[in-house]
Amino acid sequence: MTDSAISMSPVPPRPFPWRRLGLDAAALVVLILICALIVTYAFGDGSHFLANFAISACIGTISFSIIDGVRLWAWRGERRPPWVAFAALVGMGVVAGQVLGARLAGLLLGIELTTLHTLGSTRTSGMLLFTLLATGGASLYYAGRDRLIRAQAAAAQERARAEAVERQALQAQLQLLQAQIEPHMLFNTLANLQGLIALDPARAQRMLDQLIQFLRGTLSSSRAETTTLAQEFALQDAYLGLMAVRMGERLTYAFDLPDELRAARIPPMLLQPLVENAIAHGLEPTIAGGHVTVAARRDGGLLVLSVTDNGRGPDAGPGKEGTSVGLANTRERVRALFDARADVTLAAAPDGGAIASIVLPTDQP
Repeated sequence: MTDSAISMSPVPPRPFPWRRLGLDAAALVVLILICALIVTYAFGDGSHFLANFAISACIGTISFSIIDGVRLWAWRGERRPPWVAFAALVGMGVVAGQVLGARLAGLLLGIELTTLHTLGSTRTSGMLLFTLLATGGASLYYAGRDRLIRAQAAAAQERARAEAVERQALQAQLQLLQAQIEPHMLFNTLANLQGLIALDPARAQRMLDQLIQFLRGTLSSSRAETTTLAQEFALQDAYLGLMAVRMGERLTYAFDLPDELRAARIPPMLLQPLVENAIAHGLEPTIAGGHVTVAARRDGGLLVLSVTDNGRGPDAGPGKEGTSVGLANTRERVRALFDARADVTLAAAPDGGAIASIVLPTDQP
């Protein structure tokens, strides 16, 4: 299909605004009541209120059906109609409503209303003028109400556009932060692999196998907007298995993920920088190595993820040179997604070492 063919695709017509017609009809009931009161008590011709209400209802309903029905059908209430066309429509609706409505009211009441539907008579002309004034008042009300609706619709459209732009900017920011995290982990691993190839080819092969397994598991979730805690923990299992090949018996690790939290959804790759920091700055620089525990728990309305190691601790400073973007980027990501309801902290563990925590609201989408 060519671009020109796409641009010429017919636009489906908007449905008739039945709800708008219903609101107009509700306002018409009030107008009919006012007209009946004016004719009965202001004109003072001795006629009964109920009869005048029935006559006003017949005339008003027919005029309304013609004028408002055609207006909403032709312009859908979203555009201001041309004044010449609308004036002609009002004139036609008033005359038709007066003649047909008076005849209908006469049939319903069982009385002759010749003076109300005979064009050219003095009373009919007076009632036409009265109906025209009432219709003019109603038209001014509808026009003002339509302007307000159009203004509200334009404001809502502008808000939606601004929110869409904000979401796009936020998504771009998150992708940028995540893109900074992924190479950080990958480059460190490849650098270690490069060193092992010369020193221990067999371990390098096992590390390469673990790396492939880790990257395969990461590929599907790293570009997703959310992942489950079970998937996130599985990725960390693959990563720590990769590190265990390199560190040997110096590294042990464990996971604590309650079953009720396995399906909880979080942004992908949140734990990766924390686990990597525990290895790079907490355990790897020490001769004895150590232990890493990755855990999740619910604390009231919060989801707390933690990575605890028994290594050098945060006060010992960085264990190796790096860009120091992992923890900061993770904090920026959760703050961008959840505002002040989320946080990332790093503190000394009670038994030595460090504990890095991510706190998220449990009511996240």
